[in-house]
Amino acid sequence: MDVVTLGALLDALDSAVVGLLEAPTGDDVVVTTAELVDGDELVAGRNARTPLSDVYLLVGVHEDDAVTWLHSLGSTAPEARPKVVMTKHAARRSSMAAAARRAGVALVAVHPDARWNQLFPLIQRVLRRTRVGDPDLLAAETDLFDLARITADNASGMVSIEDVHSHVLAYSASDETADELRTLSILGREGPQDYLRALRDWGVFDRLRDSDDVVDIPPHDELGTEHRLAVSIRQPSLDGTLPPRNLGTIWLQQGNTAFSDDAADVLRGASAIAATLISRTLDASTTHGVLIQRLFGARGTGVDVPSIASALGLPVDGPGAVIGFALVPGSSAPVADLATMGSALRLHASAFRRDSIATIVDERAYVLLPRYSSPTAVTAWTRQLVAHFETRYRAVLHAAIALDIEHPGRVAAARTEVDRVLNGTATSTTGTRVTTLAESMTAVLLGESLTVLHSHPELHDPRVQALFEYDENKGSSLRQSVEAFLYEHGDVRAAARRVQVHPNTLRYRLRRVEQIVGIDLSDRADRLLLELQLALPRNSPGR
Repeated sequence: MDVVTLGALLDALDSAVVGLLEAPTGDDVVVTTAELVDGDELVAGRNARTPLSDVYLLVGVHEDDAVTWLHSLGSTAPEARPKVVMTKHAARRSSMAAAARRAGVALVAVHPDARWNQLFPLIQRVLRRTRVGDPDLLAAETDLFDLARITADNASGMVSIEDVHSHVLAYSASDETADELRTLSILGREGPQDYLRALRDWGVFDRLRDSDDVVDIPPHDELGTEHRLAVSIRQPSLDGTLPPRNLGTIWLQQGNTAFSDDAADVLRGASAIAATLISRTLDASTTHGVLIQRLFGARGTGVDVPSIASALGLPVDGPGAVIGFALVPGSSAPVADLATMGSALRLHASAFRRDSIATIVDERAYVLLPRYSSPTAVTAWTRQLVAHFETRYRAVLHAAIALDIEHPGRVAAARTEVDRVLNGTATSTTGTRVTTLAESMTAVLLGESLTVLHSHPELHDPRVQALFEYDENKGSSLRQSVEAFLYEHGDVRAAARRVQVHPNTLRYRLRRVEQIVGIDLSDRADRLLLELQLALPRNSPGR
């Protein structure tokens, strides 16, 4: 049976994460698609979009707005509303359940501590399952959720499968004996520090990293943890000359009954199957990522764009938008891990458009939004995302947008365009952090002109270097003074106020500049040359 029902989805997600509050048409309703939806999209009439997703995850939506929206669904046709709504506010508002019931929409409460960036991929994986019956443990189509469930049944316990970064990939159903460690792991949270420290002290992590042994971890009353077995997921090298590749861990927590006698053997078998499934996914993800980077022009020329677009499921015509993001130079962002930034960006891009794709090239992130409906909406979303990253991660970003991309073959050229804007506006003081080439043409062309000057040392005026050396040797501020004079377009009094000196003092400094550099500040050509030469150090490559 090639379908997933709401009931099957909730069983896969576990009662620790989600709970069904309302199901007007029962929990056997078939669900095939899901998407993240924010408050702005609800207000803008997200329910009018096609194709409509079966499951809506309301992210950052105020309780009152969610209730109002659910009420409005009651007057729409069934095909114009989602089948299921998931929200963290549902358990607190009886009016929300009543509104969902009247609208004929199933309402699912999500644990307040659950992370959307963990839950959404899990839901997507469940919905991609090709079987939800009773596959054999060795069946070719078994996925990680099937594997977790079957392993739990055969080993008599509760299973969670984690990747090498301790992120939960799949798990079996929990019962009332699930301890805090299991619940926190499923919710995407880190386990209790005392217990993690104990595991390190007991050498559990070392054994899992270095061997295929099933590790027995006794219960610990003081730490509130139950009896566990664990086995690493490792992929041997093809020729045996390299150490195995660590892919993750399978954890088995004891429940109401003791582990089965062959639990260790079951875990070893599950580990081998998990290694195949995870490596297959990683290899597919790597191929997918390479295709995306080739589309963006990051892996050489000679790209078969139509084939790549087909493999990525992209439309063959536009309009599309490419958005580039970069950290503002000098910003102290704790998100030093670009992969973390990329994951969050993909999450938000997928919420804005399900068919979006994103990648990171060098130290910049790029998003392609195919067939956007409104340039204004794209710009507003980008501004909102830049503000979100600053608030949520203290990562100060600036962004550049290239619009009206006719077809996927223009994506690489659009990336070049946004790179020009990001390069040209990196040190901009205009205050705007989201722009286009048309809006920032002056900054871009000036920056590129200065780059050309940098690459030709014969165009560097040695007389200006003499000014820099004079300031350094004498401890003076002649450069600052003449820059203020040029900035104020020759207004001595305004320039004096800028550097906080008397106008006569500034006039003296300007005469010294003329003497040292050998120019006439009343001459327009001299002023233009001097301003360009003074800008070179501020706009040098790498700054």
